[in-house]
Amino acid sequence: MSVAPGRTVALQDRFFRELPELAVPWQAELPPEPSLLVLNETLAAELGLSVDWLRGPDGLRFLAGNLIPDGATPVAQAYAGHQFGGYVPQLGDGRALLLGELVDGQQHLRDIHLKGSGRTPFARGGDGLAATGPMLREYIVSEGMHALGVPTTRSLAVLATGRPVARESLLPGALLVRVASSHLRVGSFQYASATGDLDLLRRLADHAIARHHPDAADAERPYLALFEDVVAAQAALVAQWMLVGFVHGVMNTDNMTISGETIDYGPCAFMEAYDPDTVFSSIDAWGRYAYCNQPTIAAWNLARFAETLLPLIGDDVEESVSLVENAFDGFHDYHAAWRSGMYAKLGLTADAEDMAPLLDEILSLLQESHVDYTSFFARLSGLARSDTGPVRELFVDPALFDDWAVRWRAVNPDPELMSRVNPIYIPRNHLVEEALEAATAGDLGPLHGLLDAVRAPYTERAGLERYAKPAPADFGTYRTFCGT
Repeated sequence: MSVAPGRTVALQDRFFRELPELAVPWQAELPPEPSLLVLNETLAAELGLSVDWLRGPDGLRFLAGNLIPDGATPVAQAYAGHQFGGYVPQLGDGRALLLGELVDGQQHLRDIHLKGSGRTPFARGGDGLAATGPMLREYIVSEGMHALGVPTTRSLAVLATGRPVARESLLPGALLVRVASSHLRVGSFQYASATGDLDLLRRLADHAIARHHPDAADAERPYLALFEDVVAAQAALVAQWMLVGFVHGVMNTDNMTISGETIDYGPCAFMEAYDPDTVFSSIDAWGRYAYCNQPTIAAWNLARFAETLLPLIGDDVEESVSLVENAFDGFHDYHAAWRSGMYAKLGLTADAEDMAPLLDEILSLLQESHVDYTSFFARLSGLARSDTGPVRELFVDPALFDDWAVRWRAVNPDPELMSRVNPIYIPRNHLVEEALEAATAGDLGPLHGLLDAVRAPYTERAGLERYAKPAPADFGTYRTFCGT
């Protein structure tokens, strides 16, 4: 049933109209007792949505997907994907719906999308529901990533549904309202390519160009230019993940966006003790998506994207492959972005190529002493300002750090630069779990305390000391789960 919510919100159905083969019109299930757990008022204002209306009965129905503006058509999107390296020809939104596209205050088109809204034709035996913990995890971590300056999907709201969800035990159900530049994925192109319908593939590529990379439309080879732009966006994104110690956990091709935004915060977490082999996901037994492997996996996913575009790039397959291979060199920008970012974390300028030994040596020392990655860089800026600071105590052998620090200080690191790029507060794993456990039991206080800290990650504030500390020793080995 479509009921227009006055002039409060207007949604488009551009994806459905332009790509009906990739969309199944569907209706969200009606939650028995919907109620707001958390509403992102700042994001609502950016979207031009009335906070008072969203908090009211009609706004709640809209957020739950049960009050649809005239002209909108909620759909479950179809896509394929490589999951842990294995190709699955049909995945799709098994528990999610694209309500429609909204034009925000900056005249940008944004998807309004539900997660946990019930079974769809792509559910593959799943219940289509979501529990409170995983939905609030996405809210917390996406807000933290946005504050860190990392391109990301956003969370507008999390609703309690009043419907228990059966996982290892019965858990309170919840629904996430997600906002994204779009939900176009590498997997979307894999699905279109697998149909053998070249017209569909071309329309999808044109849709992606118009929405995310409009300059590609004027290129001599628009679809090659699209590939180049996506390579550049993903290279920059993964470099930023690595710089803040973020581990996505499930970098399947259906979780790589064409826009270059981080999407799907399932078994994600932030690295604490520096270790390139860090893995958190309970289902990643072989470490395919370990912290150190993220650049390689991103490149692998982009190669799968390139395969789908070959028929559009040109009729001569060998020539198209050669063009794509040359374009793929753009992913080398990842290495430059990561290295310049790491130099900035050390207070060094981007042209400090001769400082590479300093960088390599400190990373080795961090790994050997299992030093907390975020704490180290946050404290190091203090050492750049004075001769002493609480840094050396982090190392098993402080004398080794002292030797490095003498050589580092000799090149005059910039403490102001360091303060701008080294966060003090991140969504630390033990604090996330504390907030989720409390929220599941009905206490939202820890959630709001953590959100307050991570929304201003670079500004040290009195009273927030616990949010800057690593997990206590008794926190143990951390494992994350998809929540499905």
